[in-house]
Amino acid sequence: MLRRTLPFAGLLTVIVTAAIMASDGRVSTRSSAAAFPEPTEPPLASDQRAGVIRLSGTVEAVRASTVVVPRLAGQNTNALVVTELVRAGTAVKPGDVLVQFDPQDQIRNAMDRRAEVVDLDGQIAKKRAEVAIAHAADETAVGRAERDLERARLDLAKNEFIAAVEAEKNKLAFEQATAKLAQLRETAALKLKAGNADIRILEIRRERSQRALEYAEQNAKLMEVRANFAGVAVVKSTWRGNGMSEIQEGEEVRPGVPILDIVDPSLMRVRARVNEADIRSIELGSKATVRLDAYPELKFGGRVDVLSPLGVTSSMTNTVHTFIALISIDGMHPRLMPDLTASVDVESSTELER
Repeated sequence: MLRRTLPFAGLLTVIVTAAIMASDGRVSTRSSAAAFPEPTEPPLASDQRAGVIRLSGTVEAVRASTVVVPRLAGQNTNALVVTELVRAGTAVKPGDVLVQFDPQDQIRNAMDRRAEVVDLDGQIAKKRAEVAIAHAADETAVGRAERDLERARLDLAKNEFIAAVEAEKNKLAFEQATAKLAQLRETAALKLKAGNADIRILEIRRERSQRALEYAEQNAKLMEVRANFAGVAVVKSTWRGNGMSEIQEGEEVRPGVPILDIVDPSLMRVRARVNEADIRSIELGSKATVRLDAYPELKFGGRVDVLSPLGVTSSMTNTVHTFIALISIDGMHPRLMPDLTASVDVESSTELER
């Protein structure tokens, strides 16, 4: 009897277990999902799922001015000494002194050129007086020769009434007076021409010295640079020794080297590159969100203001092109400064259409 009961009990247990599993769908679903995961679609980038295009770029000022070491006109300049330099981060107003170089050489040069101009003015005046005196003397000699020629002509008219010897003398005197007058006139013209040429040479030297004086005065003015608009001073770094360092007062700098930037912090933007695959998804005026890589807690609103119509070939391959986009930043912050890297999320126009 016991042998028949055990198989029946086992069969009953199997049936009850199957019924429980069939009635409880949650247990069946959980166990099957753990053993066999459901197929999913390939993962997409977060910006694509959110309907935005992620760009990266650099913060720059819409209104900025770079101060460079001036190239002096009319002379070869080796280096200039910085005697005064605004501190980095200083708020400046229009007319404030940004940087000043040692002006002694330029002032001395301007004084030397001014002395040359004054000296040449004196030489020109003296030469003109000498030429005028010499020309007056020549004119007097020519006038005297003309009167002598007139007397010789009158004496020549009496030859038919006097002896042949006297007539011959009168003829020779007339010829001599004619030749002397011609010689004096020619000599006077040549001397006047030579005197005017000497004056012109002095005038050319004077004009050259005058230009050098103007250059020197302009160079002296370039020794002091003032701000054209209100902004914040950003001192540049240059390679010195074994590393980069900011320019300091008392250092020598060569012409053409940028020293500092003046930026208007109230108007900032991001210059970003757009892949050619994403260019059709971005439109002018599209809203954007800007985040700074250095300060991830900061977030700014913005919009796409400029989108370049022409692409730039990648340095890696000629088949890839990128486009430049300028995204304006709404608002301002003390940490929002140029040259910071930023990420920009731009609303996709294709997503908006859908």
